Order: sequence, then structure tokens, then C-alpha cells
Amino acid sequence: MVENEGGRGGFLRGLFIGSVLGALAGLLFAPKSGKELRSELKQKGTEVLEEAKGLYSEAQVKAKAILEDAQRRAEELKKEANLQLTEARLKAKEVIEEAKTGAKKVKGAVEVGLDAARQELSKGTRKDGTKA
Repeated sequence: MVENEGGRGGFLRGLFIGSVLGALAGLLFAPKSGKELRSELKQKGTEVLEEAKGLYSEAQVKAKAILEDAQRRAEELKKEANLQLTEARLKAKEVIEEAKTGAKKVKGAVEVGLDAARQELSKGTRKDGTKA
């Protein structure tokens, strides 16, 4: 058991020593001081922010152009639809007028036919109502 606890303690001691040596090496080999590093990070942050603003503005311009184009196309489609609707209404009126004219002709023909049938029936019938 003593050996097992010593192994665990050795691992923790090695971990601690390695961490301290790593932090020390990082400080010794760091290319810039903390102040310089913060200044550079601030500058990079500003550059990224400016680039993001530029991209946002560009996206706004493109979105506005797309929206205007879509509105223009919608207006064109609306005008075209109204034109086709007007043409369809005119054609429908023409068809209705033709149907009315045709119906009048049929009605006239039926009336003429009925009159002819009545005349034929009246020729073959006497005044007393019997057939000749």
C-alpha cells in the first residue's frame, strides 16, 4: 500500500513540476511582453471589427438590391397577370356573345319549326276537329 501511495504522490509531484517548468518556459520564450501582446490583440480586434462592419454594410447593400429587384419583378408579373386577365375577360365576353347569338338562332329555328308543324297539323285537321 505504501508503494501505491508513493506512486500517486510521484505523479502529482511530476505534474506540478512540469506545470511550473512549462509556465516558466512560456515566460522566458514569449516573443512579446504582456503589454505588447494586449496592444496587438486590441489592434487585431479592431481590425476584425472594422472588417465585420464592412461585410455587414456590403451585405446590406446586396440585400437592398435583391429586394428592389424582387419588387420590380413582382410589379412586372402583376402587370402581366392583369393584362392576361383583361384579355381573358374580353375573350369570355366574345364567347358569351357568340353563344347568345347562337342561342337566338336556335330559338328562331325552333320557333319556325313549331310554326311549320302547327301549319301542317292544321292542314290535316277539319273544323270539327277530325282528321281529313
